[in-house]
Amino acid sequence: MLHNPAAAAAAMEEQLRQQQLRVLLNASSRPFPSSSSIWPSNSSASEPVTAAAAGGGEAAGGGAVSPWDIALCATGTAVACENALVLAVLFYTPSLRAPMFLLIGSLALADLLAGLGLVVNFTVQYLLQPPNAAVALSAAGLLLTAFSASVCSLLAITIDRYLSLYNALTYHTERTLTFTCAMLLLMWLLCLGVGLLPLLGWNCLRDQATCSVLRPVTKDNAAVLAVTFLLLFALMLQLYLQICRIAFRHAQQIAVQHQFIATAQATSTRKGLSTLSFILGTFALCWIPFAIYSLVADSSYPAVYTYSLALPATCNSLINPVIYAFRNPDIQKSLWLACCGCIPSTFSSRPRTSSDV
Repeated sequence: MLHNPAAAAAAMEEQLRQQQLRVLLNASSRPFPSSSSIWPSNSSASEPVTAAAAGGGEAAGGGAVSPWDIALCATGTAVACENALVLAVLFYTPSLRAPMFLLIGSLALADLLAGLGLVVNFTVQYLLQPPNAAVALSAAGLLLTAFSASVCSLLAITIDRYLSLYNALTYHTERTLTFTCAMLLLMWLLCLGVGLLPLLGWNCLRDQATCSVLRPVTKDNAAVLAVTFLLLFALMLQLYLQICRIAFRHAQQIAVQHQFIATAQATSTRKGLSTLSFILGTFALCWIPFAIYSLVADSSYPAVYTYSLALPATCNSLINPVIYAFRNPDIQKSLWLACCGCIPSTFSSRPRTSSDV
């Protein structure tokens, strides 16, 4: 039986129309693509992760919780509690109102927000249903703001230490609370601007190919942040080297003036150098690998690499109170009074000298 060409063409057109309809029906039955989600899935280790939060694991209602996310959330909780203690001591102790303690308070506030940001990030990733891109971007912005303020506060403390030694005779009279508060306010506004960038459109949600390991930050923006951090670290290193030289010079001058070998002063200087090495070494070990990785890697790298480097970086906020707050004799005294109501007889309140670095 011969087929009519017109009927055959009409049948073929109808068949194509039915295939297109089936494709549309299948597409509508699938879940909406997660282009607005900043959290990677556990099913692919090569998907990008949120840098600041090291996002990983499936969304709430999905699969198992990633152990890395649990570790980050636990670290964030410990960071928040530890720095909240520092802020409470500074707030409830009237004698701790000097500019130096304002700088320590700024660092503690930044690390407190960083810890809370890690907890919020975990909550948004696993508990928020349905996923919301604006909330996820806000959580990422909180982490960017907090960690930026933490690094800038460390730089401010370094500058304060350097100037207090370089202008030892006049710096403590020139440095006022008003000036310190103004500088800190300016610094926090700058860091807040950095944190608002993802919400203002500086993100990779519309083009996943441009994502960095610091998702939702784009590769170009991540490179700028990493280079800026490395420059700040280089400045801190240079300032601490200058502090070291000034401390050595002061120690020699004291020894000459008293015309004896200043054993105690030499011991204090060595202790100060050990403290300096510990401060810079800890900061470098926590942040430098993550900064370099953020500079050279992209979203195609396995998520486990970002996790393993982001976790030590967040732990720096756990170490900062030990280095900058709990070692301070005035804060130690306030802690003893708050916890025990007394000061132990073995407590030493020797004032810091220039050789202590």
